[in-house]
Amino acid sequence: MATPSTASNLSGLALRLVRDKLLSTTDAERLQAQSVTNKTSFVTQLVESKKLDGATVARIASEEFGVPLFQIGSLDIEGAPVKLVEEKILRRHRVLPIFKRGKRLYVAIGDPTNLAALDEIKFHTGLITEPILVEEDKLATVLEKGIEAHDTSFQNLTEDGALDGLDNLEIVADVDDAGGAGGEEGVNEAPIVRFVNKVLMDAINRGASDIHVEPYEKTYRVRYREDGVLHEVAAPPLALAPRISARLKILARLDIAERRVPQDGRIKMKISKNRAIDFRVSTLPTLWGEKIVLRILDPTSAMLGVEKLGFEPEQKAAFEEAISRPQGMVLVTGPTGSGKTVTLYTALNMLNLPENNISTAEDPVEINLGGINQVNINEKTGLTFAAALRAFLRQDPDIVMVGEIRDLETAEISIKAAQTGHLVLSTLHTNDAPATLTRLVNMGVAPFNIASSVHLIIAQRLGRRLCNTCKRPLDIPKQALLRAGFKEPDIAGGITVYGPVGCDACSNGYKGRVGIYQVMPVSEAIGEIIMRGGNQLDIEKQAQKEGVLDLRQSGLKKVREGVTSLEEVENVTNQ
Repeated sequence: MATPSTASNLSGLALRLVRDKLLSTTDAERLQAQSVTNKTSFVTQLVESKKLDGATVARIASEEFGVPLFQIGSLDIEGAPVKLVEEKILRRHRVLPIFKRGKRLYVAIGDPTNLAALDEIKFHTGLITEPILVEEDKLATVLEKGIEAHDTSFQNLTEDGALDGLDNLEIVADVDDAGGAGGEEGVNEAPIVRFVNKVLMDAINRGASDIHVEPYEKTYRVRYREDGVLHEVAAPPLALAPRISARLKILARLDIAERRVPQDGRIKMKISKNRAIDFRVSTLPTLWGEKIVLRILDPTSAMLGVEKLGFEPEQKAAFEEAISRPQGMVLVTGPTGSGKTVTLYTALNMLNLPENNISTAEDPVEINLGGINQVNINEKTGLTFAAALRAFLRQDPDIVMVGEIRDLETAEISIKAAQTGHLVLSTLHTNDAPATLTRLVNMGVAPFNIASSVHLIIAQRLGRRLCNTCKRPLDIPKQALLRAGFKEPDIAGGITVYGPVGCDACSNGYKGRVGIYQVMPVSEAIGEIIMRGGNQLDIEKQAQKEGVLDLRQSGLKKVREGVTSLEEVENVTNQ
């Protein structure tokens, strides 16, 4: 036994080991001094000295500090959230993230007194950090395997078999008369090909909508937009930026020698006999090189069916009634990325029958649909929306879809088509449905033409769906609910509002997205308001009288149904 005076120089685990007669006082003091000199933990110094084996040290430390003990050898390293913490932090503190549940991150650690590591990880991740004790000697080995397994850098891809099969994916460029030019050395070598193919495949598998490839002064990163939110997924070496960009430009049939002006192209990836994914590619010269953004265009997203869009029953009925008419105009409005294209393609799929002649003018064509005549707008050659529409009207159309009404000429031809026996579908960029009518007037369209041709306007947003696995009820004060837009009758009988938590099945408590709609039929009363020069406020009041839900009211119905959170609705419907 150590004497009180000697033992008083020791603390924590060292003192416990001496008292349990597993370590002499002399050895304990020497190892403790060495850990200070070498700037390592006492546990590391103890295990390296081989005075005690790692399993014994871990067991005693677990008992002493009340930290759960875990057999690190049984960890599925592929599923561990290693990428949540920077590699340099993991190596410096010799810790390894092993599990994430909601806002808690469980970290494997050999020394439970290493509070600095836990604090630093908490600061960088924004997560509550919980220590899990493991054997110090085994942790070092598993840590290296974990970093290697999750390393998406170029060096990791050069190993034989690292991405087996990815260099043989069938990827073809969009068919046009543009060709890549010059400077292709190095961009078709196997590691570059594998890396680019892996980025594309991972984005598809994760359900991303966009891929951002971005160069900066000292870093280079790849981000995916999932459920409307960008997440960094890879950081290739900066030296590879020109070759990765060139590879993407070759696939998209762009001029790789031209880096001074933006370019647009398209890539088609065939991932099975029956499924192909298109990528719309846009390049932009920035201060430190070309940023490339790829929009993922999955044809299956246009086959959702009207019941999966998120319409309320009365909204769905109004939508189906409007597109079943032989003539007139249906307009969809909302900001970029609000799901307008999916809504329009859903309508086209419902109308795509052998007896209908359907033509579309798009900039660019996003999803190829069999049985529909799709025209890619090219303003450089004079093929504008207006020119395409004029040609459509000489082609015996039944249904016409115009990608966007941007100017008076396109608006007037669209209105004329809607008045002469054609169903016209199109989009506008406005905040809500009433604003769409006043926008057409401001563009110069005669009010009587608007009132007689526009039958339905849909304003929409996309909100994130709550994860059904982990969502939890929230206790929100009545006054807060009233400020958000709920009415007294809504909350009088009690409502349950759910919020996000986060689990292995979702991303921060959300999984997928749902449409939030304002579906406004243009009634006779609204038509009269337009004819007499009424403003947006007049139209809004009349729509409310007719029972039309605005975007906030429609979103609050989704909140009451537990589909999304109040916070999400407030974010996407703040106008």
